Amino acid sequence: MKFFIDTANLDQIKEAQDLGVLDGVTTNPSLMAKEGIKGAENIKQHYIDICNIVDGDVSAEVIATDYEGMIMEGEELAALHPQIVVKVPCTKAGIKAVKYLSSKNIRTNCTLIFSSGQALLAAKAGATYVSPFVGRLDDIGTDGVDLIAQIADMFNYYSFETEVLAASIRHTMHILQCVEAGADVATCPLSAITGLLNHPLTDKGLEQFLADYNKLNS
Repeated sequence: MKFFIDTANLDQIKEAQDLGVLDGVTTNPSLMAKEGIKGAENIKQHYIDICNIVDGDVSAEVIATDYEGMIMEGEELAALHPQIVVKVPCTKAGIKAVKYLSSKNIRTNCTLIFSSGQALLAAKAGATYVSPFVGRLDDIGTDGVDLIAQIADMFNYYSFETEVLAASIRHTMHILQCVEAGADVATCPLSAITGLLNHPLTDKGLEQFLADYNKLNS
């Protein structure tokens, strides 16, 4: 599984990159606003700054909701850096935009996926990634991980090249569940990734090793 970090915070991105397991970054307007990034030019520069930190794909989301606006923004974002993947919502206009952008060899991430039908349309339109929102489905009493499994099985059956990017990951267990469900990518907070390191037996074992070493060398 690939690990993307879902943030616009450069310090967190650098920390994840230094960990040695980071494959990319996803962002959105809300995450940009959270970091105080305002204005079109500042946002574009921030995307470039992110690309200069990581080696993999960086999803940059369009603001427009109409087809023409998505196309214009998508082409502008893609021109910023070769690592940029244009993120568009799974709407009628968004699916049309995915089709157009993919025909121009611009990679896309179709986001706000909440059903296998939406994922199917995005894949047929040529999306590079589809982003089903696990946590948000859980919030309304639906099994978000089950949707990941449904989409992964469908893509495997029909040999779609589109990758399943599990989004709205809330915690470490979500990551492990999405691995079992067949997701290609998980995008999540840094805390969820580093949470994979935690196990009481690891801590206990390290304490014992150090205690034994100190006994022999005291």
